[in-house]
Amino acid sequence: MLQNWIKPLSAAFCKHAVDAQPDWALGKHMLLNRTEVPDLKKVKAAIIGVGEKEANAIREQLYSSAHVFPKGAIADLGNLRKADSALLIPVLYELLSGKVMPIVISGKDELAKGQFLAYQEAKALVNLAVIDERFALDGAYGTLLKPRHPQLFHFSQIGLQVHHTDPRAIEFLVKNHFDVVRLGKSRANLEETEPVLRDADLLTFHLGALKQCEAPAVNSPTPSGYFTEEACQLCRYAGMSDKLTSFGLYGYQAEADPTRLTAQSAAQMIWYLLDGLFNRKGDYPAATTGLTEYVVDFRKLNYQLTFWKSIKSGRWWMQIPVATHRKHDRHRLVPCSFQDYQSACREELPERLMQAMERKYE
Repeated sequence: MLQNWIKPLSAAFCKHAVDAQPDWALGKHMLLNRTEVPDLKKVKAAIIGVGEKEANAIREQLYSSAHVFPKGAIADLGNLRKADSALLIPVLYELLSGKVMPIVISGKDELAKGQFLAYQEAKALVNLAVIDERFALDGAYGTLLKPRHPQLFHFSQIGLQVHHTDPRAIEFLVKNHFDVVRLGKSRANLEETEPVLRDADLLTFHLGALKQCEAPAVNSPTPSGYFTEEACQLCRYAGMSDKLTSFGLYGYQAEADPTRLTAQSAAQMIWYLLDGLFNRKGDYPAATTGLTEYVVDFRKLNYQLTFWKSIKSGRWWMQIPVATHRKHDRHRLVPCSFQDYQSACREELPERLMQAMERKYE
């Protein structure tokens, strides 16, 4: 089925982007769709290009990076025959059904909505995280939230710059208890952004969230944003999450990137996503096995709050102290940080907990 929607990588492209690479390069060790879709039985992640020019520019930079991953675990399936959500959705659905993480590369920001819509047939509700400098109620994400799509449980916006955003849009996000992590807060302490990413089933990363000096080849570049190193760290956090099942990189404009600086930044981000993926600890708390329990007493409120710490990774979760419907059990333990636990020990309710308690669990 995938062959019907995907165009293989051209022989000319593979000759200079793959065959000319040294033996230690990643491109030499990936399963490539040169003439037919490779066997995906052992594949953990697969790249999909949506827009050949943009995707090829980024994958060329990615191919030249170091191969440190398991053999045969990464595939590049080539490019969609047409840069359209109507093709993207079934391709992603088939990969998700096969437990393969799709990595989408697209020059069109608006196609990120198609990545979410690929989850429509999933039995569980999903959490969507977006890294972008802007949010608009009449944009792709706003139409998923107002009204809320029946498949969407929670939404997080990371890296938001309030001077680019309608105050009414921010008010809407806050009023509906969605996570809003402003750029300054995220950059001041990236580790505090990690729990938000760890809670996401899918992540869409818009390259406009980077500084213009790091990624000039995007729609409406601005001087403020993340450095490439910070973006790579965020991608690695996301990759390490056992919950994340798809990733999309959007907004690259190849014709505005003669030095390929933006393509290099994008390729590094994908490399660190993969690095996180292959360093997962397998400690997503489907059960509390492998977790250490910490109970914090709020004596003034005659109240207890339960935290759980992973023995494998040292990461923290907190338990939602409200009744949850069975279909929401996977959201009962909310990722948090050690700082949240420390706040609770001072009898200060963590903001992350108060936000989570306001979500609809009935």
